[in-house]
Amino acid sequence: MRKLLPFLLLSFLLATTPRSFSQHMNLPDSPCANVVSTSDSVECLSKARVSSDAKLDSLYREIQSKLEADEAKSLLATEKLWIQYRDANCEAERNLYGIGTAAGPAYIACLEAMTRERTRELRITYAVRLKKQASGD
Repeated sequence: MRKLLPFLLLSFLLATTPRSFSQHMNLPDSPCANVVSTSDSVECLSKARVSSDAKLDSLYREIQSKLEADEAKSLLATEKLWIQYRDANCEAERNLYGIGTAAGPAYIACLEAMTRERTRELRITYAVRLKKQASGD
């Protein structure tokens, strides 16, 4: 029984320890939170990232069409800075995993999560413009 106890304890810990591919994958709203394998995570996150990018791009174009020239120029400058920040932030997260297999999913999960968040931010920031044009004011 003594020899079996460490094995049982280790088995229990491995079975009850949550996956930690990346911090972003552990968020409740992560589209791939329940994926188990690394390859499935990469596939799921890649699809989710494409979807998030498409939603952000669509919203960005909608907002751009409702702005005055100086406002559109300001939004463009902001987006360029946001992209630099997103890329640097996700690179830093990826680097936390070194050369491990979690580095790829961590990077993609970060990009996807930040893109979803940026879409939310733009909806909030430009709500007045989006509402004004939609109501015909």
